Amino acid sequence: MDLLPKCDSNYAPLTPLTFLKRAASFYANRPSIIYEGTSFTWQETFDRCCRLASSLRSLNIVKNNVVSVLAPNIPAMYEMHFAVPMAGAVLNTINTRLDAKNIALIIRHSEAKVFFVDYQYVPLASEVLRILMADLKTTLSMPLVIVIDDVDKPTGTRLGELEYEQLIRNGNPNYNKFEIEDEWDSIALNYTSGTTSSPKGVVYSHRGAFLSTLSLVMGWEMGNEPIYLWTLPMFHCNGWTFTWGIAARGGTNVCLRNTTAYDIYRNIHTHKVTHMCCAPIVFNILLEAKPNERRKIETPVKILTGGAPPPAALLEKIEPLGFEVTHAYGLTEATGPALVCEWQAKWDKLPAEDKSKLKARQGVGILTLADVDVKEVKTMKSVPRDGKTMGEIVLRGSSIMKGYFKDENATSKAFKDGWFLTGDVGVVHPDGYLEIKDRSKDVIISGGENISSVELESILYKHPKVLEAAVVAMPHPRWGESPCAFVALKNNSGSVSEKELITYCRRNLPHFMVPKKVEFLNELPKTLTGKIQKFELRAQAVALAATAATETTMAVVDRNSRGRSKEKHPTYNDQQVLAMSRL
Repeated sequence: MDLLPKCDSNYAPLTPLTFLKRAASFYANRPSIIYEGTSFTWQETFDRCCRLASSLRSLNIVKNNVVSVLAPNIPAMYEMHFAVPMAGAVLNTINTRLDAKNIALIIRHSEAKVFFVDYQYVPLASEVLRILMADLKTTLSMPLVIVIDDVDKPTGTRLGELEYEQLIRNGNPNYNKFEIEDEWDSIALNYTSGTTSSPKGVVYSHRGAFLSTLSLVMGWEMGNEPIYLWTLPMFHCNGWTFTWGIAARGGTNVCLRNTTAYDIYRNIHTHKVTHMCCAPIVFNILLEAKPNERRKIETPVKILTGGAPPPAALLEKIEPLGFEVTHAYGLTEATGPALVCEWQAKWDKLPAEDKSKLKARQGVGILTLADVDVKEVKTMKSVPRDGKTMGEIVLRGSSIMKGYFKDENATSKAFKDGWFLTGDVGVVHPDGYLEIKDRSKDVIISGGENISSVELESILYKHPKVLEAAVVAMPHPRWGESPCAFVALKNNSGSVSEKELITYCRRNLPHFMVPKKVEFLNELPKTLTGKIQKFELRAQAVALAATAATETTMAVVDRNSRGRSKEKHPTYNDQQVLAMSRL
């Protein structure tokens, strides 16, 4: 067939900016944003984004300049997801739980030209600026700082000379730039949490953001005019692209400054929320809510969860409250969720426990992905679809990042033979659904057996007194490694001993998977995005093993000493004592 011409009539670069223009055209008078006493329509949000983009251009922001923002889930944070790329710039949303040193690192590395700061974080931002100014090695100019006051309750807090609403007022409402020249242009720069290494800047393209948004909206079966509660931070993979997705469906964004049980239940009840996203940690916030914090959920609320595999036991507890949970799997480099556990009608007839186990799977690739697989990385051969053989989860497709900003070495290591290597270990079931078993570094190898910490954790979560559980490898003198469980108990649930939990695990698991040690904590350490910090727990496990070895050695020496004095036991040389301490 002869090639046909590509022209403006039959081709347009893909960008999620078109979602806002469409929402303003067809849902003009529908509420776009609700935030406490403030609300906007889609036409008003459209106008505000145009004004902000115009003001950014007047501040000499040009194509590929980075605009950083430190703010919670407020209207300004949402608007910048459209306004910043409309100005040709790249949006960098910063994790609000980072300390000043890490934020300064991001500002410096990204070379941000503008730094928006919510009034709540002015003290933190002040420390960031002090660090930047004190760093005499930097040759970069300081970013222009703009404070975000509450829309209807200005605080008067000033860090810089400009304020967000001032930019809105001064901007041109007729500014209208929704078309881009190249869909491969960058739209966002998101930094990984850096819990195991230095944070890396992950770059998204307009094309990837557009396709990921559509894939997740379709995969979650989100209909028109959803009412979406922002319990997931917008700084986390741009809210898993739902910052753009709610506009695509003409929905309503219910913004939430604080993720507390009271605020979640209150907003669900008041605004008739239909959808929300969150990490499994939010399940515990909802389950542990006090009676005066709860509100009756009259219509089911759909939850898309990810970030860590939710134990089946946790799913069994949360759904009776009025939530319908769909599990997704993803990472920053995949523009958020890459797999979704799409539900099959034939599963409806299964017992509740079996349903929860199926829902805990990570599922199938979103439509954006060209392919997903589990491979033995050294050979890049696919593992059998038996639900048992573990390998590394690999992805490829348009939703994968462009690469790591200013880090060609890390980018080349992440890509291999046309695949993106996730670093996560999983299996493929006979029906093609994937299930994550661990991060590659979290698999416990004990006596040659691979132990999934996720599987062991799911058993611990079923115990009625366990609130949180995490399992890591602990050095073992005989088996190389053994499972060590860290547990936080529910409030007012009573006590449970280490021996009782180990006995409980032995009744429900193969013996080689049973933890050799259970350590109780008031709260498990978490990353800045709510994931349990296993690297900290691994360090604690190493210390526990060293203490146990020392105590064993001392006990042997003490026995020998007593034995020699009474001449009833043989004596041991130093090598024998050391060998015995390892048993």
